[in-house]
Amino acid sequence: MLASPFAARAASGTEPVIVSMNLTGVVDPFVADSISGGIQAANQEGAADVLLTIDTPGGLDSSMRQIVTAISTSKVPVVCYTAPEGARAASAGTFIMQACTVDAMAPGTAIGAAHPVGVSGVIEVKKVTNDAVALITSLAQTHHRNAQWAERAVRDAISASAQQALQLHVIERVEPTTAEVLHSIDGKQFYDGAGHPVVVHTAGATLQSRGMGIGASILHGLLSPDFAFIFFYLGLGLIVAGILHHPVALIFGVLSLVAAFVSFGMLPVNLLGIVLLLASAAFFLLELKHPGIGLPAVGGVITLILGALFLFNPGVPNAHVSWPIILLVAALTTLFFVFVVSAAVRARRLPKKTGREELIGQEGVVTTDLAPKGVVQLQAERWTARSVGPDIPAGVKVRVIGLEGLTLQVEPARHRATTREGAET
Repeated sequence: MLASPFAARAASGTEPVIVSMNLTGVVDPFVADSISGGIQAANQEGAADVLLTIDTPGGLDSSMRQIVTAISTSKVPVVCYTAPEGARAASAGTFIMQACTVDAMAPGTAIGAAHPVGVSGVIEVKKVTNDAVALITSLAQTHHRNAQWAERAVRDAISASAQQALQLHVIERVEPTTAEVLHSIDGKQFYDGAGHPVVVHTAGATLQSRGMGIGASILHGLLSPDFAFIFFYLGLGLIVAGILHHPVALIFGVLSLVAAFVSFGMLPVNLLGIVLLLASAAFFLLELKHPGIGLPAVGGVITLILGALFLFNPGVPNAHVSWPIILLVAALTTLFFVFVVSAAVRARRLPKKTGREELIGQEGVVTTDLAPKGVVQLQAERWTARSVGPDIPAGVKVRVIGLEGLTLQVEPARHRATTREGAET
């Protein structure tokens, strides 16, 4: 349905259409499917070009390679534009940029830091690094770009600003807006994914936006450092609450941890950060043995903040937990463990009062005459009751003195009064 407008225009010979897509956030399977599908549709429907606007800290190697393959095999030229100001084409984004027919960047953007990182935040083995170098240098050479810089971006994790990248011949254009990018490349020759010269035509073209579906957009939005941190610590708290109080919380805690580890699989996670977060949960559990806010709670807050700061590899741009989220989670966690969980623990330790012991001594009101058997309203419940003495009319207050099966034994409630001399009446 999204492809049909530019298909109709191309068939009627009117103005050309450029398919415009965004790569924002982590490079994950949802993004990869959306972009590769958009490029495929652009080829099938005869679009003039594809415009891919990039702002990413990187992501999964497999998703990056899916996008690179779609770009490299596209018959339609793919223009990559890192924007707006402050955006990055880091890590996997660098590979995607190098695969494009035309590379452009807005002022104040950056490219690079493409060193492979593992789940623990430690640089992967030499074999993986060499494989990444082979891919990025091949892409750079195919498009007649600076292959030496591309290799250093992987081996040494170097980065370059937009102006530096232009001077080093890593990209072809630095322009402040999309319109100026398209104007500057119109009629110019570049190189496609096979290394063949291709002339890009963008004059008079209409941009046709294409995005992810609603479901994919929501799932993609959840794969961020902030949400991964929230899901992980929320999962720990819910599991503790589930063990101490209610099993439903345990179920949601497990689901939250599963969501966190799915995000961790797509982000440059640092093992030290996970260890610190687990240590903070242990400190808060120790706090339950002490009234008020003691040293364990302070240790829990400190290790929680440090864990959030070290949760992701600092060498990957934009892959970090934001300070407002860290402070909010730290405050809510402290309140949760010190007040909510401690109250649940105290409730578990209270002596249980059930059955006969709970009923004896309670007072209620006769709702149906006890002659000698009738009905008594006891708190919010109606009980069958029997008078142990004379009949008791409705409306009289009675006190439970015994229980025979499910029938209460009651007598009129007597109130004690004290004379001036102190004698009971």
